Amino acid sequence: MKTSLSRISRWLALPLLFTLSGCDFSPTDSSPSVTSDAAQTDWPRTLDTARGPVTLEHPPQRIVSTSVTLTGTLLAIDAPVIASGATSRNSTVSDEQGFFTQWSEEARSRHLKTLYITEPNAEAVAAEEPDLIVIAATGGDSALKLYDQLSTIAPTLVIDYGDKSWQQLAQLLGKGTGHEAEAQRRIDGFTQRVAAIKQAIILPPQPVSALVYYQDGRGLNLWTAASAQGKLLAQLGFTLATLPDTVTPQTSMGKRNDIIQLSGENMASGLNGNTLLLFSADDHTVQEVSANPFLQHLDAIQQQRVYAMGPDTFRLDYYSASNMLNSIERHFVHP
Repeated sequence: MKTSLSRISRWLALPLLFTLSGCDFSPTDSSPSVTSDAAQTDWPRTLDTARGPVTLEHPPQRIVSTSVTLTGTLLAIDAPVIASGATSRNSTVSDEQGFFTQWSEEARSRHLKTLYITEPNAEAVAAEEPDLIVIAATGGDSALKLYDQLSTIAPTLVIDYGDKSWQQLAQLLGKGTGHEAEAQRRIDGFTQRVAAIKQAIILPPQPVSALVYYQDGRGLNLWTAASAQGKLLAQLGFTLATLPDTVTPQTSMGKRNDIIQLSGENMASGLNGNTLLLFSADDHTVQEVSANPFLQHLDAIQQQRVYAMGPDTFRLDYYSASNMLNSIERHFVHP
């Protein structure tokens, strides 16, 4: 799709939206859904979004993702994503392009282009001449403030990934891109692997505390049963420890159902699992947790039942969830 000069001038004239006030996005209305069964296979198809109906005349061929989180799922379902917003380069979770390490190799093989680093840029999006733009409704990688500009360039889908598994995102993006079959193949293959691993592993002592440990003394986050991490652990047969009634969690990140925040003084009391599973962590993190003087009395640490789930498991897409399964196999499948 060629973007005319007059069209570019129209969206450049639109004011930037520096706040999200006035935008009513909820978990139920911010994700696109196909309006009829026929639309599952026929084009054009119309999808309902928080910004009203979006009609796609044909399967998109040049998709631009402004959300580095959603880009992984687009790659997983073989959608024709050509460029993506990125996060900071060369971090513990990103490569030199600012792409997540779990799908960095796939992005390189697909010649995926970096649009910008962190701060959304409408001109960079327009320069790629996309025929579909994908925006996250919330989160640090949301370009929602540019929606009015971007939606004049190409049909624009706004998706909330905060309350969905990668499988649900794959299905939604599959509908919007015409890659439903590819999405289902990924889901089916992953489901089969989970079932096989469940049969092969020997569970460590239950229940487990699944957590993200912060090395700067801010405390930790416990994954709940409502989190994607908690759900995957449950599918594998793990049981999550319940937070003691005597421990009061923090709420500095707002009310959330996927994590429980624990400050430094509550860390030891909140880690009441017989085994500790560390997310967004590697073996070096295991050593740091085990050496923490405030935690060394815990039975899980004394018995060396502390395991890293991988540095890329803070958010689970197809690739990082698959890497998490690799870690489960490495730790709990015995010869």
